[in-house]
Amino acid sequence: MKKIFCLIAFTTFLVSCNTEKEFEFTTETFTETTTLPCGDNCPNVEVKIPVAKNVPIVADSINKRIFAVVKEIIYFGEKPYKGSEYKELLHSFITSYEDMKKEFPKDTFGWDGKVEGSIAFQTENVLNIRIDHYTFTGGAHGYQGVRSLIFNPKTGKIITNRELFNDVNAFTTFAEQKFRTFSKIPENENINATGLMFEEDKFALPFTILFNEKGLLLYYNTYEAASYAEGPKELQLTYAELKPYLKVK
Repeated sequence: MKKIFCLIAFTTFLVSCNTEKEFEFTTETFTETTTLPCGDNCPNVEVKIPVAKNVPIVADSINKRIFAVVKEIIYFGEKPYKGSEYKELLHSFITSYEDMKKEFPKDTFGWDGKVEGSIAFQTENVLNIRIDHYTFTGGAHGYQGVRSLIFNPKTGKIITNRELFNDVNAFTTFAEQKFRTFSKIPENENINATGLMFEEDKFALPFTILFNEKGLLLYYNTYEAASYAEGPKELQLTYAELKPYLKVK
């Protein structure tokens, strides 16, 4: 029991010391392409990502979470690739292409994968990483999207919606009213009355919420609330509007 207490105390001491250091990021780039003959239609995959440094325990938590998201983006098949490094993911992506090309040598197709991460917003209490991505592995079109990771910079842990807002349900009701006004959807009509595609005909917050200088951007990726033809949907909320709801900023 004494050993456990000492370990907890030591870990707490390390986190306390680490968070006093200046937090910093470097951008690292990883690329890979096929070695097979491909003419003008060669597949290429590139990842540019911010890597946290200088605060070991916190940085490790942030970097692992960012990697987990990229892992959900750069893959082909039913499940994400196994691997613990970016180079492994990119190599597996290109290998999947090469396996497909060997199986169908006469078919002409090119794959593409691009991921670019950036620091969208940073304060003493919030670190928001934005990840823009595009992948194409055949078909009529590729998929482009935006992911957001909101961290507590003191701990390196994700800030959930329940930690971000005083009352998630109240904020959702407020956001729906703003969304209806912005999208010109009558208050007494179904949220999908104008052609949107919310699941079960019920408004929901987007998976991607981004901090910026104005406030919060609610970003609905393609297919999340509308068809591919309509593209993503955005709703900007100001800090003045968010004052009753926003717990952290």
